[in-house]
Amino acid sequence: MDLGGTDQVPTNAMDLGGTDQVPTNANAGCVGPAADEAGSAAGCAGCPNQQLCASGEAKKEDPDVPLIAQRMASVKHKLLVLSGKGGVGKSTFSAQLAFALAAADFQVGLLDVDICGPSVPRMLGLEGQEIHQSNMGWSPVYVEDNLGVMSVGFMLPNRDDPVIWRGVRKNGLIKQFLRDTHWGELDFLIIDSPPGTSDEHISLAQYLNKAGGVDGCIVLTTPQEVSLLDVRKEINFCKKTHLGVLGVVENMSGYTCGGCGAHCDIFHQSTGGAMSMAAAMNVPFLGRVPLDSGLSKASEEGRGVTMAESLGGAAAALESIQGMILDALGEPKRGGGGEGGDAGGEGGDGMDAESAESFATATKQAEVGRLREAAAALEARIAMLNAELGGDAI
Repeated sequence: MDLGGTDQVPTNAMDLGGTDQVPTNANAGCVGPAADEAGSAAGCAGCPNQQLCASGEAKKEDPDVPLIAQRMASVKHKLLVLSGKGGVGKSTFSAQLAFALAAADFQVGLLDVDICGPSVPRMLGLEGQEIHQSNMGWSPVYVEDNLGVMSVGFMLPNRDDPVIWRGVRKNGLIKQFLRDTHWGELDFLIIDSPPGTSDEHISLAQYLNKAGGVDGCIVLTTPQEVSLLDVRKEINFCKKTHLGVLGVVENMSGYTCGGCGAHCDIFHQSTGGAMSMAAAMNVPFLGRVPLDSGLSKASEEGRGVTMAESLGGAAAALESIQGMILDALGEPKRGGGGEGGDAGGEGGDGMDAESAESFATATKQAEVGRLREAAAALEARIAMLNAELGGDAI
């Protein structure tokens, strides 16, 4: 596939992935392409989609939806990693979650749908790899036998080449990823998305909802209000598109010095941070991941972060969040990532006694932190409801 040039898709082209979706470029009074009066209603006048809706073509179901459903039938859990804000660490989190679940003996797929900014190949040490096609479809690029990756980054002739595409062409590639990638049997498919609530997100919601739905969205933010403003929009997008929110993660949540142990909040939390936002919006709070040079180094080198190098505490935080995700999905923990393993894939079987004891302590500390976070979120929710009731005791 040649991704080097610009596409010529007109800006008024309409994505026909689902008949129940109002086109993003429609008039404010759009009745929807599936309505009987589509194309002839008063609100249709002047709409760029008017002729298409009037012809009845927009009412037809996309023939690729059953094919996508067939692909997704072999995936047990589908997770979307989202954020309304760019630069909050979605790809880093997605990559580390994939490493951790694979280290815990799950079959994992990681799908990168950030078409214009694909960083997943770098974060999994797969730069320069190419996608291969078989009679089963596109084959993912594998890090390990149980961790496969698909990204537009594998299709670029040069990693510095920009992808200069309009929305319709990006949507077409996302559909092709969902329809043609042969994952095989997966326990988890993690989908790393670009920031925002536009074309790519609408396509994902549209196709996945018609193909059995998703298990939940993990929404990332940083602590400051400038990030939370956009993340609130993302959560409301999830609600409007019938995508359940599995939980919110506060990334880059302070820094703890590995030498002296001093903690510093890098971003000012003028409105209470992600925990307060999650409580106010009635969605779960999964925890905080601090800034950590060990995590940054692991991501640059394309591997999972280890407990030993994570002096800032990110590995323990990720381990706790992984546990909360598994609990929320009713998925029992497995040997590789539980008491005997770590978030970076260096399992417990090769640990000496001192390292195993250190890891067991870190795991218990992470569990304590997770329980405290959950208790604090419940207290914040109770306080909010109590305030709405005028201070009456609940």
